[in-house]
Amino acid sequence: MTAKYGIRPPFVLWLGEFSAHKNVDVLGDAFADLPGSLRSRYTLVLAGEKGQSWKSVRREAERRGVAGRVFFPGYIAEEDLPALYSAADIFCFPSLYEGFGLPPLEAMACGTPVVCANTSSLPEVVGDGGLLVAPRAPAMGAAITEVLTNPSLGRRLGRRGRERAALFSWEHTAAKTIDIYRELASSRE
Repeated sequence: MTAKYGIRPPFVLWLGEFSAHKNVDVLGDAFADLPGSLRSRYTLVLAGEKGQSWKSVRREAERRGVAGRVFFPGYIAEEDLPALYSAADIFCFPSLYEGFGLPPLEAMACGTPVVCANTSSLPEVVGDGGLLVAPRAPAMGAAITEVLTNPSLGRRLGRRGRERAALFSWEHTAAKTIDIYRELASSRE
């Protein structure tokens, strides 16, 4: 599947819409600041619709000298997402705010280690299923380095991520909704 989009492993993945609140430029800076051995081995894949900020992210990668290691495959079809998440060595999500944060949850469901910003709804979604860090380049870079150089941590995060993602199934959501309706109905009696 990755060949379909021109993506070659090993890679660090981000997926979303290129808009300012997604904070993708911080991820580009974090990648540029990784130790040279990691930067030369991994590609940073920034996948998604090319919204308002993708050109500035690309320019910054050029300025930082990592443009050859940053790949923009564009939109990824929904049916290809599980394979993409599964092929990634790590999924990073430095967003400043999210209503929910579906991409980290999808990555966790695939067993991919997640490094995520500790902002808005993301800690509630990710919990202990990923590393939650400040949405700044030094913190992101340190967490990425730790996961990529510590295979046991990556495996542990993959396992915890799957467990955490299982809490957000549609069946679980429906059961909780029914419980709330029952509680409301019984309180009206």
